[in-house]
Amino acid sequence: MADPALSLATIRKSNPEDDTGNKILRGLDSAKCKHVLAKMVKVPLQLHEVLYEAGETISQCYFISSGLISMVSVQPDGKSVEVGLIGNEGFVGLPVIVGYTTGSMRMVVQGNGTALKCSVTTLRDLIHSCPELELLLHRYTQQLGMQVTQVAVCNRLHKVDERLVRWILMYQDRLMRDELPLTQDFVSQMLGTRRASVTVAAGILQRAGLISYNRGKLKILNRRGLESAACDCYGVVQAQLKEWDKQTAD
Repeated sequence: MADPALSLATIRKSNPEDDTGNKILRGLDSAKCKHVLAKMVKVPLQLHEVLYEAGETISQCYFISSGLISMVSVQPDGKSVEVGLIGNEGFVGLPVIVGYTTGSMRMVVQGNGTALKCSVTTLRDLIHSCPELELLLHRYTQQLGMQVTQVAVCNRLHKVDERLVRWILMYQDRLMRDELPLTQDFVSQMLGTRRASVTVAAGILQRAGLISYNRGKLKILNRRGLESAACDCYGVVQAQLKEWDKQTAD
């Protein structure tokens, strides 16, 4: 476990000489980052690639450098809903840092990119030798838990068009693209709603001049307009992330 005397204030943002865009690793000082990177391999992330299934033994862990990972809850009847998103701020394999061997979610790539991969054994060795990394991973666990909770609230309380806007913004924040390869079937699965409801919601956004949506491609036309149309959930998540980033930098 991390040294209890070690606080977030001791972890400083730096500019390590590496090729990763992962924010967790960039929270380490240059020497520690270099040590951690030496134990990892850079791998591509391909659209629709499943990193691991719910209940499957986790053998590899991923620090995301670019692209997008969707956390999907799959129910016994086969229905699924997205409960969280992971971009270059995050890490795939969190259950193993607290001793679990399996995860409860399907982790699937929804945006091409790259990651730094290591085995579970290697990660546990790194955590043991680098308490700063363990602290940053535990901090990220809190961030992701907050996001998952807020998404659950959003899916229960808000209209489909508001949820769609929140979802589009969260996707763009991580993919950094104006055009997203999204079919209505995929969006309906991720939002846990009917395809017809997505069609109606997308139509509302198109008529407002916020997006264009045609043949499986969604293009963002007015980012500020989308932010104004989003439910409060998006702002809550963003405000909390900024506050935690501020505390880390202090």
